[in-house]
Formats: sequence, structure tokens, C-alpha cells
Amino acid sequence: MNTKTVPVSLQTIIEKVKKVYPEDQALQEMFEKCFLNTWNTTLQVDDDGVFVITGDIPAMWLRDSSAQIRPYLIAAAEDQEVADVIRQVIERQWMYILQDPYANAFNRTASGKGHQSDRTDMSPWIWERKYEIDSLCFPLQLTWMYWKATGDQSILNHQLVKVIQAIIEVWKTEQDHENSSPYLFERDECRVSDTLLRDGKGGYSVKTGMTWSGFRPSDDACHYGYLIPANMFAVSVLGYAAEMLNEMNEMQLAEEAQHLAAAIRSGIETHGTFNHPVYGKIYAYETDGAGSFNLMDDANVPSLLSAPYLGYTSHDDPVYLNTRAFILSRDNPYYYEGDQASGIGSPHTPDHYIWHIALAMQGMTAADQAEKNVILQYFKQTHGGTGYMHEGFHADSPERFTREWFAWANSMFSEFVLSTAGMYVPGNPLAVKGE
Repeated sequence: MNTKTVPVSLQTIIEKVKKVYPEDQALQEMFEKCFLNTWNTTLQVDDDGVFVITGDIPAMWLRDSSAQIRPYLIAAAEDQEVADVIRQVIERQWMYILQDPYANAFNRTASGKGHQSDRTDMSPWIWERKYEIDSLCFPLQLTWMYWKATGDQSILNHQLVKVIQAIIEVWKTEQDHENSSPYLFERDECRVSDTLLRDGKGGYSVKTGMTWSGFRPSDDACHYGYLIPANMFAVSVLGYAAEMLNEMNEMQLAEEAQHLAAAIRSGIETHGTFNHPVYGKIYAYETDGAGSFNLMDDANVPSLLSAPYLGYTSHDDPVYLNTRAFILSRDNPYYYEGDQASGIGSPHTPDHYIWHIALAMQGMTAADQAEKNVILQYFKQTHGGTGYMHEGFHADSPERFTREWFAWANSMFSEFVLSTAGMYVPGNPLAVKGE
């Protein structure tokens, strides 16, 4: 396997996009660069399979690696080389999860690189041990989508059962974080969002059925213990897990997954909504389950904006539409408007910086073609002259941006373009087979 050589199947996808946009050379060039960015620059092959760096950080995030590789699922059904790469990424993710399901990012070897001075249960394999629900969601989603795209039944094996067992155990434990969790995390000499308060215990929570998270997908600390969009993602992937377990005749664990999903969903719908005086009933971003809410949305996925993309709800669900109206307005403290673009940013980056990931998600969850066209134009005028996507860019001056090499953003842009070209339906696994 040579990941430096671009497979014909990926080149074919690029040519199909060019035919959809025959007069837009700028978009053609941007798509080709961004679509191939993960394949050409972030995949490292060794005896443990394929290691995926995020770009400018030489570590493998469970979340980012899944999102980076996901657009290639379109080619996996017909191209064994691409399928092999994706499978090796999945199996490496499983290896890391079984080492420590509370860690979010890992080293290629037991090198001891990364944040080894953090006060938590570190090991030389771990780059960072910020516990995030989505770090466990993304690999399950990728496994399920790979199975659906390729029909590879051998991915449904005993190792996967062990991974699902480990994930369910953590999520059940964190339903009662205050009394049952072993997880603590503290970092010295850092901004407050990089550590957990209360002697490492983190955001307060009471039992609701939802599962607690220490950090957001931005790697910033949660303000309150229940991160609603991450719990939404957990509901969806527990459904995927149950389907795969049933296929393997693991009925008892499948039932456990379904019960946990139902408990989390009930918690979201009972404790995770807020009656807004302007927008009506909306989903909160975070809650403690005791009546405190954080009303916002963050650019990173899972986000409230991404709820239909995650498979939690439909695009036309009234509560989602109310929530979408709120988070794409000035009432969301991280929604910015500028001369070059308007969109959602993050407390992780400077004020007035919009994220390309959030723009891609807005485009893929938009029902209106005019909104999709606006988003496409935003991409074309906010890459800062590089042809690549970035973490955040200034809404008035896109040449001011964070992270020149950020493969997750490039992949999300690629997904959006593929969706506009009719080649990718977000959240629909059959679409990755071209159906």
C-alpha cells in the first residue's frame, strides 16, 4: 500500500466534481487540494496499520482521524486499496480505545510525547487525555459506515465487541459522574478551558440519563457536565452498535446498547431543552441537569447545528429548526458576521473568527439551495489565498487564520462539495456506495 500514490478511484471522484462545476476552475482546484490532503499528507503506515496525524500536530485524534478519512468511503466499495486504508485506521482506533477509552489523542508509538505532565492517568501512548464523548462516537460511526459501504462482514468480530463493551461501560459510568467516575484531569499553567475545575472533577451534574463529558470536541472544557450534541451523537452510534451486535448474534450487549441509547435520549429531551422567549423550544448546548443551561453552539462537530447530520433528528424537526434559527443569529455568542462571511466560531479561537467546519455543516444541513450557494461562495473567498481550509478565519480579513494545515477542515469542505455535486448524502450510509 502506497498512500503517496493517489488511487484511480479518488481521481475519478475529482473528475466527477469537475464535470459538475465545469466553469469554476477555482472551486475545482480547491476541491482537489482539500480532498486529497488527508491521503497525501497525513497517513503514516507502520506495523500497527495506518496512523493519521491531524496536520500540524503529530498525534492521532480519534475524532479527527475519523472525519479526515470519511469522504473516502465513497470509493471504498469499488477500491480495495482505499478500503484497506480505512479498515487499518479503524483497527488502530480500536487498539487505542482499548488502551484507554478516556483519552482523545494518541502517539504513533509509546514515545511519551504530548502532555505527559497533565495530572491524570497518562501513559507513553497517550498524547492527551481529555475525555470527550465524541472521541468514542466517531470510531463507532466510521466502523458502521465502512461496514455498510463495503459489505465487509469480517469487520464484525470479537475485537469490535470488546470495543463496544468498553464504550458502553464508560458511558454508563459517566451517567453518574459525581459518584462513580474515576476520571480526573488537571493541567498547570494554561488557560482555564484547558483544565477541569473542582480538583479535576470538572463540570457539575446530577443524574439525568445522559452521559457526562469533560471536554467539548474543540478540546475546551465543558462549562456544564452534559454536552447535548455529544449525547445526541452517542444516541445515534449506540443504534449503529446495536445493529452490528445483532448481526454478530451478541443479543444481550445489543439490548444494553439500545437501553442506554433510550436513557440518553430521554435525558436530552427531558433536561436538555430550553423554552426561549424569542425562538421557542430549543436544545441547549450544555446543562448540569439541575436547571442551569449554556445557550450557544460551537463550530466543532458534534454541534447542535449538526444534529441531523449525526442522525439524531430530522432536518425539519421543529425543535431543531428553532435551535438552528437561534445558533445562526447574533443571540448565539459565537455567531459572527463580517465583510467576507457570516458563521459560527468558537471560544477556542479569537473573537470574530469563523470556522470552515461550521460553514460546511451549515451547508450540509441547509434545506434552501440559496443558503448552500452562499456557503459555497464563502469558502471560495475565505481560504486566505492558500486553497486550503483552516481552523478559524477572521470574518473581515480571511488572510488572518489559525492552523494553516488542518486536515479535518479540508475533509469537511470536501464532504460539502460532494453533497452539492449529488455524490454524498450526509448521514445516509447508502450514499457512500453511490446509491
